[in-house]
Amino acid sequence: MAGYIEDRWLKKRPNKETGKRERTARYGSGKRYRVKGIHGVQDRAFDTSEDAKQWLATAQTDSSRGDFVDPRRGEISLTDYVVDHWWPARSDEPSTAGPLASRIWNHVIPLVGDLSLREIDAAALRSFKASLLSRVEETTAEVIWGHLSTILGSAVDDQRLLRNPMKAKNSVKPPRPTERKAKAWAREVVDAVRAGLQERYRLAVDLGIGLGLRQGEAFGLAEEDLDFEAGVVHVRRQLRWDIKGRPYFSLPKGRKTRDVPLPPNLVIRAREHFRHFPSTPCTLPWRNPEPPTTALEERQRKPITVNLVLTTSHGNRIYYRTWNDRSWKLALAAAGIIKPVGEKVRRDGGRVRRVPLYAAPREEMFHVLRHTYASVQLEAGESIVSLSKWLGHSTPKVTLDHYAHFMPGAGQRGLVAMDAWLEDRRRPKVPEKSPAAEWIKKIPENQQASGLVASGAALSVKYKETARGGLAVNIIEC
Repeated sequence: MAGYIEDRWLKKRPNKETGKRERTARYGSGKRYRVKGIHGVQDRAFDTSEDAKQWLATAQTDSSRGDFVDPRRGEISLTDYVVDHWWPARSDEPSTAGPLASRIWNHVIPLVGDLSLREIDAAALRSFKASLLSRVEETTAEVIWGHLSTILGSAVDDQRLLRNPMKAKNSVKPPRPTERKAKAWAREVVDAVRAGLQERYRLAVDLGIGLGLRQGEAFGLAEEDLDFEAGVVHVRRQLRWDIKGRPYFSLPKGRKTRDVPLPPNLVIRAREHFRHFPSTPCTLPWRNPEPPTTALEERQRKPITVNLVLTTSHGNRIYYRTWNDRSWKLALAAAGIIKPVGEKVRRDGGRVRRVPLYAAPREEMFHVLRHTYASVQLEAGESIVSLSKWLGHSTPKVTLDHYAHFMPGAGQRGLVAMDAWLEDRRRPKVPEKSPAAEWIKKIPENQQASGLVASGAALSVKYKETARGGLAVNIIEC
């Protein structure tokens, strides 16, 4: 097998006259033994021949299996690996890349960036988790933990680590936020919030509650996407914004389009909306707002023009942050869902205006309309497979994980079955469809019969329905 150990202090061949190996120029300097000749493995020096032999045997075995990882490749710091190797190879969409970079450069690198990849062990991960939970909420900590795991997983693929320490260490568990079930609004709440919006924005609520659209999908919906004749809405794009505040169109989440059934009453509301607020043409780049640098990027980012259903009073596309702060939260406040937490002083020309500030919890934002849509569908008995398709989920399992608690009778069927299992079978049975079934439940229990049952006596019960629907019961002691 390839590989051998070289003694760097003595020459390989002995002197012909003395029969002894002569010293080299390196004698007494540096590590004496060097392992060489293993294909795809960098040479490595050792102080003792025993260490060299042991490493050679391990390297030969791992190399033959394709599992060899040179520990020296893991001596690079996490920061250098991310900046020079991991981040430049990413190809995330702009709306994803911005938040991803923010979390990594604000939390991962400050906490463990100075450690080498090899130094990120169980102790380092426990310290990272404790520090992370002191900086952010558990929900955000779980996401950041996943980012670090992805980075270390890439280091394994790049043969800088033998295994991902975040998956190999049983003593280190990822942050787990408290499980929260999706929340749905009652019809009265939806109507109150809708009434609190400007008239031109009320259709946004209808699109969220009637089609289950995400906010970006509602803001990117075009008039030509509503097929009134076929009774469907083609969800083909969403309106996104990169970290620099530049808008662009892209495919819906999961990079998949879908068709959603269009309720007839939503058709009426949409037509009424178009009469008062005609759709507005909007031209934006596709997938990425950065100027193209190659012919391929020019084709991929070629701008498209659509007639947006929802626009501002100036005829522009809607910027979600401004809309959330100045329209949605005000409607929530008008409906009594949230209250002001302070005020902001704004100067408009020579006037000073004091504007109330609202802090709406995440579960009260636009996405709650999508949850409400799912709850209405499931309570009506709609198929989980159909709902998953309309929501654009990757699999029905995702839909079940989010919305199983909205299904009618959830948890009740098992309770009924178990109650039937534990039922006292010594009691006389009356057919469920018998006219006397309900009547007999109201008859006071016969004390004599109850005593016989309680004492364990064997009973033979016979019943007979009379011509007029009555019930004759004979209990015979055996």
